[in-house]
Amino acid sequence: MTEAEPRVVAIVDDDHAVRESLQFLLEVAGHSVKAFASAAEFLKAEMHYLRCLILDHHMPHMTGLDLAERLREAGVNIPILLVIGSPSPAIVARAAGFGIEKVLEKPLADKDLFDFINAQPP
Repeated sequence: MTEAEPRVVAIVDDDHAVRESLQFLLEVAGHSVKAFASAAEFLKAEMHYLRCLILDHHMPHMTGLDLAERLREAGVNIPILLVIGSPSPAIVARAAGFGIEKVLEKPLADKDLFDFINAQPP
């Protein structure tokens, strides 16, 4: 990737339909997107080119918060949007402890999603 190329919005969600629809929505809006089906798949990717991460919480083997914790422990400080079906105060507090910028409830409102992405440097 060269400096002229846009940085990528990463999506990590085990639900194929959600992952594909988010990717399509963001690409139609002009964003460069890379989607991953699991936390393990994401951890194998290069992360220096990422603009931000849209992260589902409920995934098998490693939750979104578990992935966020691993990233922060490894010194990866990309902006994270955590998406969850029912955010509890405990999950929101834990997310804040990992420096997660935003926790949103499913289904995502397009405005909230784009507000988060557009707040990140391109």
